[in-house]
Amino acid sequence: MEKQKRSALKGQRQQKVRYERNKHYRSRMKTAIKRVLSSSKKEEAETLHKDAVSLIDRLVTKGIIHKNTAARRKSAISRHLNSLS
Repeated sequence: MEKQKRSALKGQRQQKVRYERNKHYRSRMKTAIKRVLSSSKKEEAETLHKDAVSLIDRLVTKGIIHKNTAARRKSAISRHLNSLS
């Protein structure tokens, strides 16, 4: 019984570390998306879009966000980029 309790406590510690790490990455992603959506110049938006898409793709490979969520977010910032002229 004692062994189960120890492994449960270790799992909780690991979960806390992962949660904090994932929160950091999600925050970076949201900031990158907001920067693209708030930009009004097409040239600036294109470079921000490239960085944001790269970050979103990295989060998918790390397993932090789902691939469909990534596709939806990338689509939203691409629509904004295409609306600028």
